[in-house]
Amino acid sequence: MTRPLPALGAAALLAGLLSQSQMSAQGAPQGPPPGVPGATVSAAVRHDRSPALRDIPATLEEVLGEREVRAPLPVKRGPRKAPGFRDPALQDRFPLAAMPLTTQSFDGVNNRNGVLPPDTNGDVGPNHYVQWVNLSLAIYSKTGASLYGPTNGNTIFTGFGGPCETTNDGDPIVLYDERADRWMLSQFALPNYPNGPFYQCVAVSTTPDPTGTYYRYAFEFSKMNDYPKLGVWSDGYYLAINQFAAGSGLWAGQGVAVFERDRMLLGQSARMIYFDMAPDASLGGMLPSDLDGQAPPAGAPNVFMQFDDSPDQLQLWEFHADWVNTGNASFTRKALLATAAFDSNMCGGSRSCIPQPGTTAKLDAISDRLMYRLQYRNLGGYDAWVVNHTVDADSTDRGGIRWYEVRKNGAAYAIYQEGTYSPDPVDRWMGSAAMDAAGNIALAFNASSSAYYPSVRYTGRLAGDTLGEMTQGEADIITGSGSQTSTSSRWGDYSMLAVDPADGCTFWATLEYQQTTGGAPWRTHIAAFRFPTCGTPPPPALAAPTNLAATTVSSSQINLAWSNNSSNETGFKVERCTGATCTAFAQIATVGAGVTTFSNTGLTASTAYVYRVRAYNAGGDSGYSNTASATTQASTQAPAAPSNLTAAASGRVAINLTWLDNSSNETSFVVERTPPIPAKTVQLAANATTYRDTGLTRNVTYAYRVQACNSNGCSTWSNTASARPK
Repeated sequence: MTRPLPALGAAALLAGLLSQSQMSAQGAPQGPPPGVPGATVSAAVRHDRSPALRDIPATLEEVLGEREVRAPLPVKRGPRKAPGFRDPALQDRFPLAAMPLTTQSFDGVNNRNGVLPPDTNGDVGPNHYVQWVNLSLAIYSKTGASLYGPTNGNTIFTGFGGPCETTNDGDPIVLYDERADRWMLSQFALPNYPNGPFYQCVAVSTTPDPTGTYYRYAFEFSKMNDYPKLGVWSDGYYLAINQFAAGSGLWAGQGVAVFERDRMLLGQSARMIYFDMAPDASLGGMLPSDLDGQAPPAGAPNVFMQFDDSPDQLQLWEFHADWVNTGNASFTRKALLATAAFDSNMCGGSRSCIPQPGTTAKLDAISDRLMYRLQYRNLGGYDAWVVNHTVDADSTDRGGIRWYEVRKNGAAYAIYQEGTYSPDPVDRWMGSAAMDAAGNIALAFNASSSAYYPSVRYTGRLAGDTLGEMTQGEADIITGSGSQTSTSSRWGDYSMLAVDPADGCTFWATLEYQQTTGGAPWRTHIAAFRFPTCGTPPPPALAAPTNLAATTVSSSQINLAWSNNSSNETGFKVERCTGATCTAFAQIATVGAGVTTFSNTGLTASTAYVYRVRAYNAGGDSGYSNTASATTQASTQAPAAPSNLTAAASGRVAINLTWLDNSSNETSFVVERTPPIPAKTVQLAANATTYRDTGLTRNVTYAYRVQACNSNGCSTWSNTASARPK
């Protein structure tokens, strides 16, 4: 059973507001302000591997009547613009073109838990669509067939123990990790709300099948991790949270963190790098970048973004994670990008804002923050980010959607285009924006007015169209036929527009709508569409190799073999480290496409080596395989004989020797000299290739030879070399 969470009092809410007028415009670039500590590093407090989700019985529907899940607390409120303000980026007319029809359209999870709002979220993979709302998740085929659920969200943590299993508090996020061909699902756990500790619960699928097993993690926070928003990146799963103090619920600043993705993909213990940005009063409502398509340039940081209202601008911060030396991790502001003027103060900050037919009850515009998600694409010659937020389009509290495309070409960030989409008096809000592989942009959103029931619509533009405009028409995904009468006004609190990794072109949207009038009989819908002009899709995501095995062959050779799970790799990268507990891997070889074996030769006897393998192509690297280790055999052979021995007189009483070391397993060298008879011998250390013989007699010819030795014996002698001091 789930339980309603205690609501904060009005005084706590007001004290928690972060007034935009207190925000300071700061020069760029800069690091954290004075008082911000360095990175805090902590390990997951719990992790395991789950049974297959398909084998865990789904929970039954448990409608308990209308109840409000814990509200996202306000992070900031901008000043209202002067009466008569008109958004200079406003698009106040409908496009002449027509949006393409949906290719899939089906209902998702409805209000089976009797709560509001749904926090609608979901993502698409090569073969599945996974949706998670408050407080249930479900898995579908890409034609809408139900494959699992709906079931309570915490079902995925069955048997895990702790708050992730025993609470079902919501704020869910589902992301498909395209580069690893895995799923990442997360929600928070607030077992002692409003007191701490608080938790972020994360499940990473062990295979591409979201109905299978998961590696599960619980990360602990001392401040409340409200409105958690995640993004997939090459080196981590990045998190932005709006923080509130335990107990009081007062605003406690922006928090940012990253989870150790590479280890989570292998089910190993994993760490979190966390920055508490509370001393910077300008921060709140950030989003991390979420990767679609081609991997970012090697070593590229994850960009976090937020908007400010007065001055009207975007703040861009770079989060560098360093898992080898976490002390080098940094979170640094890199740009302040001035935007066209906008008014984000909808209805004076009141949740009762968006009108509906036949009721005085209104809906929450949530205009104080960027709307999920901040999508990132590497388009070869430049990097691009797409994001949106709700604004007052004409100073009459008419909701419109301000959207941006930010680009980085070289070292500089810039707003490439922006616009405010509000082509008629209907309110548009709760948007989610994304870009396909061809650079076309789509926007899915809710629409409502006093004459139009809350519905789901979509619009878009092609890459070559007039900048700052949605040019390809507007269409309904699903038309509502009822109003929400709950006095809480809760709606949203976010939505999701994803792009299909199978083609890089098909958009998948999920939002809520209202079919019947009532307190909270919300439903959700899932739909797909694509622009026919979308160009050549990027290569499908590479699946990580599996079943890596290492077999000792001799004292100097270990053979590797693995299973290839991709069909589009260019080849495989083989990495190795030395020592049974080593972690400092380095690439030692690449092999071609379809090759699933490698022989590592020239190794040191009686030494442990650890290996891992990943596939690669022009789009980047797959996740890593499992690790495999083996120890070379003890050496059973005498070393190879040295060669190219030379002898040269050095002054009157010395001769210098040099030779070529032809073995890798010697433990010493023996140098022999005549006269005298019997010969004189000197023992030198392994790897020696020179020797200076002193105290000799002038005008006497001395002959030398050298051999290498180990516990198995000595090599044959080298060639003989002679010299005569004069």
